[in-house]
Amino acid sequence: MNRKIFYCLIGLCFVGNSLLLVAQSDSAKINNRREMSFEQVIATARSQSPMAVTARHQFRASYWEYRSYKAGYLPNLSMSATLPDLNRSIEKISLEEGDIFAERKQIGTMGSLELNQNIPFTGGNIYMSSDLQRIDFLTEDGGTSYLTNPINIGFRQPINGYNRMKWEKLIEPLKYEESKKDYINALERVSLRAVNYFFDLALAQKNLEISNQNYSNADTLYKIARGRYQLGTIAENELLQMELSMLNAGTSLNEAKIDLAIRKFQLNSFLGFNQDQDIALIIPEEIPDNEVQLIKALEEARKNNPDVLSRQRQLIEARQSVSLSKAEKGLNADLFASFGLSQRGDKFDGLYVNPQQQERVRLGIEIPLMDWGLARGKYKMAQSAQEVVKTNVAQAEMDFEQEVLLQVMQFNLQDDQLVIAAKADTIARLRYEVTKQRFLIGKISVLDLNVALQEKDIATRAYIEALRNYWNYFFNMRSLTLFDWINNQTLSEEFDNLIR
Repeated sequence: MNRKIFYCLIGLCFVGNSLLLVAQSDSAKINNRREMSFEQVIATARSQSPMAVTARHQFRASYWEYRSYKAGYLPNLSMSATLPDLNRSIEKISLEEGDIFAERKQIGTMGSLELNQNIPFTGGNIYMSSDLQRIDFLTEDGGTSYLTNPINIGFRQPINGYNRMKWEKLIEPLKYEESKKDYINALERVSLRAVNYFFDLALAQKNLEISNQNYSNADTLYKIARGRYQLGTIAENELLQMELSMLNAGTSLNEAKIDLAIRKFQLNSFLGFNQDQDIALIIPEEIPDNEVQLIKALEEARKNNPDVLSRQRQLIEARQSVSLSKAEKGLNADLFASFGLSQRGDKFDGLYVNPQQQERVRLGIEIPLMDWGLARGKYKMAQSAQEVVKTNVAQAEMDFEQEVLLQVMQFNLQDDQLVIAAKADTIARLRYEVTKQRFLIGKISVLDLNVALQEKDIATRAYIEALRNYWNYFFNMRSLTLFDWINNQTLSEEFDNLIR
């Protein structure tokens, strides 16, 4: 008797532990469950998704590229030094009597300070420098020699009609503005991607809900049909049809569970969440009540869309290529002029007293005498490329306006489409309930019941798809125009915060 009690106690312990583990597992699932609304998914995607992080780093790269361009037009101060330069070798030395080979033993040191400034108006460069050199001889007699240039001012100027800096001043600011628009547009593309991942999961949730309900209904109806069959009120084929419907509902339920797990994984990955995060979505029931005017949409798209700036930049770059090839096929000349002071001596004292003047002017000229039409060919190629760019830009502008027109038309239809889908969903649900009740009292066949069930499920899924379409077109319009149609203002970002 005692042994039986002992075994009973052990069994109760095992049962208790099993129930505790199940409770802990359910509790962990509940604690890890996270409900997210449509707005929260969009905001999370724009702030922390890998796609948004990549867009931020791309903008930062463009910002520092622009900063580098701006820095090129500011004074540039640099220092160079050689500490030391040991030379022990046999070299050829020129004397009045002729050249001889002699042993050289010396240590040289040198320091230089130079200030450079580019001149955008002319494309030239002006500089000012100061340097000091010292040589220590490693011979028996020893000795030291100094050479100093207290100040040296020079000017370099290309004379070929092509000014690189003039074109940079046209192109680089435009590229930076384009990168700003690209970043805002990238966030709208993130929102678009988030919309699709959201409704993929929302549809999977709804499919699981439908499958659970259908399986429960099919099981109940099959049990009722079996009882009616035993009473002889329905035929065997109807009973078999109900059993097949129940089996199909079970298969659909299993498929819906797998699909839900896949869609959760995809959304977690996109948002940068841990894959164990159990997301439950709250499907939006309301949409903004606004209509987009075509003229306003075209105006905002021409003003804000980054592709418009890109086409402007392409035209300028094509003109730049023509200007460069034209300059290369003609006279190439560079003017260099400098003025400075210098002094030498055996001692440091006195190096900066009564320095001697030194001037230098050099004009280098390069004239192509026979290149077999190479330079002319490059010039003609650049002109042809420019015409191609003009044609492509004109075509792209027409296609762009056409796209805006189509997007406006389709977006303005989506609210009506959503109302129709919602009404169809409501009617299909009511029809199914009525059909089910009529089937229970034997007024209609199994076939009619299955048709009503299928129409109900199709209408429910169609409503989710109508919601997806509305928000897809909504963010497509934002992406095309970079305009907030709800608050009636141009989209913008705090760019200063992005580069910190």
